[in-house]
Amino acid sequence: MILTVTLNPAVDMTCELGELRPGEVNRLTKSGSVAGGKGINVAKVLRGFHMPVAAAGFLGGNGGKLIENAVEAMGVQCHFTRIKGDTRTNVNILTADGAVTELLEPGPEVSKKELENFRKQFSGCLELCEWVVLSGSVPKGVPMDIYGQLIAECRMAGCRVCLDTSGELLRAGLKAGPDLVKPNKKELEYLAGRELTSQRELVAEAKKLTAGGSVKVVVSLGAEGLLYVDSQQELYQEAVRVRAMNTVGCGDTVVASLCMSQLAEDDPDIMLRKAAALAAANASTWENGRISMKVYLDLLEKE
Repeated sequence: MILTVTLNPAVDMTCELGELRPGEVNRLTKSGSVAGGKGINVAKVLRGFHMPVAAAGFLGGNGGKLIENAVEAMGVQCHFTRIKGDTRTNVNILTADGAVTELLEPGPEVSKKELENFRKQFSGCLELCEWVVLSGSVPKGVPMDIYGQLIAECRMAGCRVCLDTSGELLRAGLKAGPDLVKPNKKELEYLAGRELTSQRELVAEAKKLTAGGSVKVVVSLGAEGLLYVDSQQELYQEAVRVRAMNTVGCGDTVVASLCMSQLAEDDPDIMLRKAAALAAANASTWENGRISMKVYLDLLEKE
C-alpha cells in the first residue's frame, strides 16, 4: 500500500475564461470544485490504476468534509486528522492562451494537540505501507522540519519515502534521506541559491542531493521534460507533446507514476517514459488526476 500525506490540502476550484483582465469584471465560461492538494492528487492518480492507497493529513470545516467524502469515494483508506480550522480553497484560472493562474490560500492553523493526533495516526498507518509520499506545503503550527521527522519515522518502520515539497521544507527533509525526491527547476534553484541555466548545471545540483546516499532525484522541467539523477547515472526524458488543457497536478502525476514504477522495479529509463506519458495525459484533461487510460497508453506507445 502507498500512503499519501497532505498536511495542507485544499478544495481546488478550477475556473475557465477567454482572457483574464485584472481590475475588471471577468465572466467565467466554466467552473468546478474538486478535492485537491498535492498528496490528494497523487492518491487520485494511483486509484486510477487500482493501486491500494491510504491518505493522511489535516482536514477541517466544510471543505474538509468535501475532500474526505471525495477521497473515500475513490476507494482510498482515510486516516485524516480533524482540526478546528477550515481547509483552504485554491483557485486555478485557465485562459484560452493556455496560461494557468493559481490563487492559493495559506491554510488554517494547527494546534499542538492536533499535530500530536496526526503523529499518532501517521505512526499507525506505517505498518500497512510500503511507500509513503510526503507532498506539498504545511499549515501554520507545523514545524519546518516535519518532513524530516516523518522520514526518520518511516525509516524505523521500514517504509520507503518520496518527498515532493519546496523551500526550507525540502531542505530540511533532504537531511533525513528520502529514497526519492522530485523537485522542479525552481525548487532545485532555491536549494542551489542561484539560477540554473543549463542541463549540465541542473545535473550537477541534483547530484549533490544524492551525495553519500541512495537518494534518487527526478527533476520535473515542465514542457522541457524530466531529468533523472542518482549516484551513478543521469538520464533525460523529453516531454510528450499534447494540446494542454490544464497543467495543474502534472507534477503530482509524475510522483504517482514514479512510485508505481518503484514498486514494479522498472529501470530508470522506463520509469521516466511512463512518468512523461502520464503527465502529458493529465495535461490533456480539464480535471487534474482524472486520466484516460486509453490516452495514457496511446501516449506511452508513441514514446
